[in-house]
Order: sequence, then C-alpha cells, then structure tokens
Amino acid sequence: MSRLRPPLGPEDHRRGERGAPAQLLEFGDFECPFCGEAYPIVEALKRTLGDRLCLAFRNFPIDAAHPHASLAAEAAEAAAAQGKFWEMHGMLYTHQDALERPDLEQYAARIGLDPGRFARDLGQHSFAAKVRQHLHSGALSGVNGTPAFYVNGQRHDGPWDYESLFQALMRSSGEASQRFTA
Repeated sequence: MSRLRPPLGPEDHRRGERGAPAQLLEFGDFECPFCGEAYPIVEALKRTLGDRLCLAFRNFPIDAAHPHASLAAEAAEAAAAQGKFWEMHGMLYTHQDALERPDLEQYAARIGLDPGRFARDLGQHSFAAKVRQHLHSGALSGVNGTPAFYVNGQRHDGPWDYESLFQALMRSSGEASQRFTA
C-alpha cells in the first residue's frame, strides 16, 4: 500500500483540522468523469463526519485524456489565492462539461473573485508550478489515475463508494462507525 508523499501539510487545501481523527486526501482531475462521480460521495462523507474529518485535495490533471484539466486546476489555485478554493472546486466539479477559459472566468465572477486578478493569474499561468508540485506528489505517492484517495496517509485501493470510504476512514481513525451513521 502506498503512502502519501509528502504527508498532509499546511499548504494543502483542507476542510477541517489536520489533527482530525479521519483524514481523506483526494488526488483529482476536474475534467475526469470518475472524479465527478466521486464528488458527491466525498461531500456526503464530510456532512456525515463533520469536524471528525479533515478533507484535503491535490490536483492531478491528466492532460492526455482531459485537455481542459490543467487550466481548470490552475483556476482552482487562482481561486485559492483569493480564499475561495472550495467554492471553485465545487463549481468545477458541478460544471465539468464547461471548462473553457470563458467558463472559468464566469465561475470566478459567480463566486466573487476579483475578475482582473483571476484573468491575469490564468493568462500568466501563475499557479502552473503549484499544479506541477501536486502532480509530482502524486507520482511519488503512486497515483496512476483519478480519483486516488489516501485515508490517514495510506492509499485506499478499494472501491471509492460511500460505504467503502466511510469504513476505511473509521478503521483508520479507530472511531466506532456506529457513532457516525446518518
């Protein structure tokens, strides 16, 4: 089983505290249909587990299969620079069929980003290096497709349906799963 490299750190996009008993990190591609299917599952886990879960995300755009994935990842990073990563993350996954630059700029406006700054960041590829860092981390961690999940730093090689991820999180955290049933 592969370990997450580097481990979850302060520079990661997180919802929840790093010290939460259950940690779930996803390497994702905003244009990947499987990541799109995983999105509501991950959101449901966050709702169920609340502050017992630290949810994190790293970009892993697979450009050979998804020509808009890298620019979408850069858009997410540009939103993060304005404090709105998770808002853009949600927009990108709920609108996977529209990831051209004008679409991304429209999403930025919808979530309240500074449009000039966002357009400059995309045009100058200001966050391409950060996306490459995430790709490198994925390669070091053994990622070969998306979505790839890491539960408390260990790769989750099983199915990524709600119940499988929930049980993996409970086992890894030592929490009793009956405490968290919906």
